[in-house]
Formats: sequence, C-alpha cells, structure tokens
Amino acid sequence: MSFFERLIAETTEGRLALAAVPQIRDGLTGHISRETYVAYLTEAFHHVSHTVPLMTAARQRLDNAHARFRTALDAYIDEETGHESWILNDIENTGGDRLAVVAGAPRPATRRMVDYVYDYIARRNPMGFFGMVLVLEGTSVSLATQGAGAVAESLGLGPNCMSYLTSHGALDRDHLAFFQRLMNEVDDLDDQAAIIEVAQAVFLLFADVFRSIPHTTDAAHVV
Repeated sequence: MSFFERLIAETTEGRLALAAVPQIRDGLTGHISRETYVAYLTEAFHHVSHTVPLMTAARQRLDNAHARFRTALDAYIDEETGHESWILNDIENTGGDRLAVVAGAPRPATRRMVDYVYDYIARRNPMGFFGMVLVLEGTSVSLATQGAGAVAESLGLGPNCMSYLTSHGALDRDHLAFFQRLMNEVDDLDDQAAIIEVAQAVFLLFADVFRSIPHTTDAAHVV
C-alpha cells in the first residue's frame, strides 16, 4: 500500500462524518437557501484567506531535507493566491455584503480549525499541513462537481455567483493528482503520522464548520 492509499484508508471515518453533515448533504442536491449559500461562502472566505499564510508558515519551517515539499508549497502558493477575492465576488453577486464579510469575524468553528493547523505547524510538524490539503481540496472537488450546478439551478444563480466553487473545483482535480504523487514521496514515518493526524482532525473540524452554518429543513427548500 502506498502512503497516499494509507492516508485515504485511515481518514475514512472523518470523510464519512463530513459527508453526513446536513448542510453538505443538502448542498450537494441544491436544497439550501440563498442565505445558507452566502453563509457558506462567508466561512469559506474566512478560512481560505488563511490558506497562503498557512502554506507560508509551513514552508518556512521545512528544512533542507524537505526541499521538494518546499518547492511543492511554492507551486501551491502561486495557485492559491487571491482565491479569497473569488469568494467575495460571489458573495456580492449573490446579494451578500462583501464589506461586512471582510470586516466580520469567522464563526468559532472556523477559527478553531484554522488555529489548530497554525499551532500544529508551529509546535509539532509542518508536514502535517498536507493533511489539511487533503481535506479541503477533496471537499471542494466534491462540492464543485456535485453541488454547484444543483445550487445554481435551485436558487436561480448565474455563473458569476459560483466562481469559487466551479473554478476551485476544476483546479483541485488537477491538484489532487499532484497531491497523490507528492504524498507517495513522503518516506519519513513521523511525517506520515503527522499528515494522517492533521487530516483526521481537520475532517472533524471542517464538519463542525459546516454544522455551524445556519440551515434548517424548512429553509433548505426555499428558492
């Protein structure tokens, strides 16, 4: 079994827990309100705005023995820079207040997830960051390929309201293939353990982020 295969196998429980969250299940079928969609985008802005700083923090802590992973993070940083602006555009085009989102604070669940990864990078093993990559990129592909069209149709939203999901999903399909190859180059057992540990934790923390998004059964069918 390759390390990537083991990583997938050992994060199955967290992946299933995330997929079972009502906000995700209903989002994938388009059964959410416009308010729920804007609330999702708001939390996405608050964690995506930390993506490049987290990558930069991890890169700075990697030593020369991890040079190939520093190079990979350079590529990720180039790709991810500015993605939060896509989210703000979608919020505005969907009827939300982009300035209020920028000035506002994330929900506690979002803050806990981001803080956990910063702390892990700083105090434990920066290679653990790649566990977060698995969770976020895998989830965005699922939401983009299954949910974006359904939400757009049910809410009557145009492409200018869905740019983060559709564009990010397309990018992350390519990223996941790159990520698989990269993970199979991780041969240090401590690094492997760190990546698995962070992935398991972030699956659960990300599930809490989605659970924190206001969403009721009644609102789920308001178009």
